[in-house]
Amino acid sequence: MMSFKTGKFSRRGFARTLAGAGFGALLAWSALPGTALAAPDKPAVDRDTVVVGLEKEFQNLDGLVAVSGESLRYGWQIYDTLYGFDVKGTLVPRLATGLEISPDGLTYTYKLRSGVKFHDGSAFTAADVKASIDHILKPENKSTRRPYFAPIVASVETPDPLTAVIRLKVPDGAFANKIAGYLYIIPGAYVASLPSGEAFAQAPVSLGPYRIKEYKVGQNLVLERFEDYWGEKPAIKTLVFKVIPEPSSRVNALLTGEIDLAVVVPLPDYDRLKKEPGLDVVANPVASPLYVRLYTNRPELPIAKREVRQALSYAIDSKAIIKGVLHGVGEPLATFVSKHYPYGSDPDLKPYPYDPKKAKELLAKAGYPNGFDTRLYSGTDQPKEVAEALAAYWAQIGVKTDIQRVDYASWGRLNNTHKSDPMTVSQFTNAIYDPIHPVGGAFAKEGSWSDYYNADVEALLDEVNRTTDTAKRGELFKKVGKILNEDAAAIFISELYYVFGKKKSLDWEIQQGSGFLSFRKVGWK
Repeated sequence: MMSFKTGKFSRRGFARTLAGAGFGALLAWSALPGTALAAPDKPAVDRDTVVVGLEKEFQNLDGLVAVSGESLRYGWQIYDTLYGFDVKGTLVPRLATGLEISPDGLTYTYKLRSGVKFHDGSAFTAADVKASIDHILKPENKSTRRPYFAPIVASVETPDPLTAVIRLKVPDGAFANKIAGYLYIIPGAYVASLPSGEAFAQAPVSLGPYRIKEYKVGQNLVLERFEDYWGEKPAIKTLVFKVIPEPSSRVNALLTGEIDLAVVVPLPDYDRLKKEPGLDVVANPVASPLYVRLYTNRPELPIAKREVRQALSYAIDSKAIIKGVLHGVGEPLATFVSKHYPYGSDPDLKPYPYDPKKAKELLAKAGYPNGFDTRLYSGTDQPKEVAEALAAYWAQIGVKTDIQRVDYASWGRLNNTHKSDPMTVSQFTNAIYDPIHPVGGAFAKEGSWSDYYNADVEALLDEVNRTTDTAKRGELFKKVGKILNEDAAAIFISELYYVFGKKKSLDWEIQQGSGFLSFRKVGWK
């Protein structure tokens, strides 16, 4: 774990230094040296294989337990769902052939596809739907999906092998989306045969288009095509996920042809890689706010006061951070409802302007005229320069920031157990194409990654959950977004884009507006 105090700002890697109260210099960090040879445009292994370089390692292969950002990498490959999302985020049937919702919104009846097999050869039935929901609901499994199901699911009934009936305690306007985004189906009999829920993560079985062939912790995950898959089989027989957390190493692996696709290309290399004749480089909005999670419900912390949170927001120049640190790949963020969500974004809501004078005034009003000391966690899946830039800006108003740079796996364990306090750089991918996932997860009282409480937000989210009409849901989310902005519930930095680098001859359909990776449609031209 690395730590340093940031009073004056000087860090190698920035092209210029943030200096003076005006911050006239822009932030930047150096890209890799140019390469003499063009990136090879041929498969790293063969035309039956695709090698993917990932920016983060897998902590848990149980897709019903792991955090979204992690499971979105392998979820759609190993698992399948009753309904899913097409490339644009529209609900489409998969393991279910139809869905009927009762007029009162309390009963969801799924008609299941017949003849579907799990990777172990067993037949898929309604009992497996029930077992999958039970797996989420058991507290001992510590599923990150549990807060989205436990308060609302009353029962799951299986009147026949091809019918699953889910009854709710209260209406939930996004429940169909939650089923599509969260409920990976697992084989009930297999899970029951294991000594514990944790054992499933060591040898997961599902019914997706790929199954696990080999897994080496921290190194790679090898998947092989499931030949008995119920749907259209992928063109590629073998998927290899190589864990390459160091950004420069991931770029080098792409340039030398060691991998066919690089996930989350470092932004300093964005422009340079676009000029490589053998590569395609694509910036894809993932509706994932880049922000600083604040532990506002800790009364002993300065950030428990709204004036302090507002001061920290006014103290940063998000436009300069986007232009310098993120190399222009981003958009200023006013609140937690991304403009790339299907609904709920308010175009009239503006981000905090850069106003260090007002920031100092607010700190003095809150009782901190000379600032205070704090700690900021930063995982290795995020550019370290983001945390460094924040610390540099805050230093100008007297807030000294101790940056704790930790590996992604360690950061994930801290963040998932509410120990990344008092603040951490984070992002929140939208796994269900509805704002309730990120907003509920990060700002509802019982949210998996929430350390914030606001009675008005709770009341609005309760109303959202009882509303199915998307237009009405959108208006409610606009109200929530305004409160989160005015309350400075977090430090909102930027809309997040994933930059992918791939070989030109690799034909891959990128999932839009989400952090999901899908390799159902991938092949060599």
